[in-house]
Amino acid sequence: MLLAIDVGNTHTVLGLFDGARLRAEWRLASLTSRTADETWLLLRDFCSAEQITVSSITGVGISSVVPDLTGVFETIARKYLKAEPVTVHAGLDLGLRVLYRDPTAVGADRLCNAVAGYRKYGGPLIIIDFGTATTYDVINAEGDYLGGVIAPGLETAATELHRRAAKLPRAELTFPPTVIGRETVTSMQAGIMFGAVDAAEGIVRRIRAELGVGAKVIATGGLSPAIARHTSLIDATEPSLVLDGIRLIYDRITRGKPSA
Repeated sequence: MLLAIDVGNTHTVLGLFDGARLRAEWRLASLTSRTADETWLLLRDFCSAEQITVSSITGVGISSVVPDLTGVFETIARKYLKAEPVTVHAGLDLGLRVLYRDPTAVGADRLCNAVAGYRKYGGPLIIIDFGTATTYDVINAEGDYLGGVIAPGLETAATELHRRAAKLPRAELTFPPTVIGRETVTSMQAGIMFGAVDAAEGIVRRIRAELGVGAKVIATGGLSPAIARHTSLIDATEPSLVLDGIRLIYDRITRGKPSA
């Protein structure tokens, strides 16, 4: 089995693939203070709870936007799983051209989204990832990664409102029943959640106009299903798209061709 690791700024998602099937998925806080040994114990416990033997893990693929944690998971792969990890970066043979002016500046998660999204849906394609940042990645009909947009994410917006405004509380990231809030929390939720929907619709409209063609829109990230219920913009949601991209890239690098 393949252990796919998506290290984000807020959370780290670990997925175990049995072939192309995602058999198990876990989420950890992305804590740079947690050592490789401590993280390994958590992973071992996760596997035990799913009745998976760690010896069945024969490969490790890593997408990381947190350099301090990249080495932690590479150490786990080599020390405990006896596997040489494939850490995703723009210099690998990804099966698509990266047309960013500096390809090395593109986050590994965005590359994984592009690979998996194009494989499943073709192009032109817009992938919106609702994470710590909300990113929009654009792939043309030929499968070239063109670039995209980076905006503050929903969690970032909620945290900053609470941090920077003394009287504003923390607000759960859910949609309120009405746009007009009747108390502070629902007013914040309306601004954050409906604001995210309207921002996405506006950005996608601008991207399509710049492309000059229609483009399918795929949403990913943990909040993507909730956002999709409030807009007709999104054609499909793929919450585990990064993990699937890690799998496809791992297979391409280690086997010379992508899996199904």
